[in-house]
Amino acid sequence: MVSYFFGKCMRLAVLLVAVSAFSYILVNNSPIDPVQSYIGADMTKVSPEQRANIAEYWGLNEPPVQQLFQWGKNLLQGDMGTSLIYRDPVAGVIAERFLASLALMSVAWVLSGLFGFTFGVIAGMNEGSWMDKLIKGYCFTLASTPAFWLGLLLLMLFSVWLGWLPIGFGTPAGILAEEVTFSDRLRHLILPGLTLSIVGLANIALHTRQKLVEVMNSEYVRFARAKGEDGLTLLRRHGLRNISLPAISLHFASFGELFGGAVLAEQVFSYPGLGQAVVEAGLGGDVPLLLGIVLCSTVFVFAGNTAADVLYKTIDPRMRRGEV
Repeated sequence: MVSYFFGKCMRLAVLLVAVSAFSYILVNNSPIDPVQSYIGADMTKVSPEQRANIAEYWGLNEPPVQQLFQWGKNLLQGDMGTSLIYRDPVAGVIAERFLASLALMSVAWVLSGLFGFTFGVIAGMNEGSWMDKLIKGYCFTLASTPAFWLGLLLLMLFSVWLGWLPIGFGTPAGILAEEVTFSDRLRHLILPGLTLSIVGLANIALHTRQKLVEVMNSEYVRFARAKGEDGLTLLRRHGLRNISLPAISLHFASFGELFGGAVLAEQVFSYPGLGQAVVEAGLGGDVPLLLGIVLCSTVFVFAGNTAADVLYKTIDPRMRRGEV
C-alpha cells in the first residue's frame, strides 16, 4: 500500500509540472495584455513609463521561461503569488472561493450519484417497459443539454416567473457577511446545485442501466431465476455488487466534468466560486491566479480518481489479491 501511494504521488507531481507548463504556455500566448487588464478603465491616464513600472513590479518584463521558473520556485516555498485582479495572495483567493465551489459540487455530486444510480437500477430491472423508455428518453435529453442553458431555464422558471428562489449570488445582496444565515446560503445554493446534478445524473443512469441489463441476462442470473430468486433478492445478491464498481468508476471520474459544469453554472447564477474566478483570471490575464486554480483543480480530479481506485480494492477482493 505504501508503494501504491508513493507511485500515485510521483504521478501527481509529474502531472502538476506538465499541466502548469502547458497552462502557462497557453496564457502567455493569449492576446490579452495583463497590464491593461490590471489598469482597467484608467488606461488612457497611465503613461508608458508607468506601464513599464507596473510590468517590472509584477515581473512581466522578464522572459517567459524565467517567469515560469520563478513562479515554480516560489510555489515550492509555499507562495502561489499575488492575484493581479483581486490584489490579494492567490492562496487566500482560492481558499475563499474553494469553500463555495466545494459546497456546490458536493451537493451536485451526491445528488447526481444517488438519483443516477437509482434511475439506472429501475430502468435495468424493467428492461423494455414504459419506465425504462421514460428514463432512457429523459437521460438522452439531459445528456445533450448544455448546463448553462438548463441553468437559464431553471432561473427563469423558479426565480423570475414563480419567484420561489433567489436569482443568483451566493448570499443575499446588501446583507453583511456575519448576518447571513445557513438557510440563506442554502436557498442560493439550490438552483446551481440542481442544475449540475440534473445534467450529471444522465451518464451514471445510462451506464448503470446497461451494466445491470448485462448482469440480468447472464448465465448465473438465469440459474438463480431457475432456483426461484427474483425481484429485489436477485438484485441484492447478484446485481448490486457487479454494477457498483462501474458506477463508482464513472462517478469519481466525473470530477473533471463536474468542475467544468460548475464554471458554467457559476457564471449563469453569479455564484462566487472557483469557476467564476477562473473565467475572470483568464479574461484578465491573471497568470498567478489562473495557474493556482489549475493546480487545485488538477489535484481535485486526481484525488477523485485515487479514491475510486481505493474503493475498488475495498469492494472487490480480487483486486486486493491482484487477480484482476
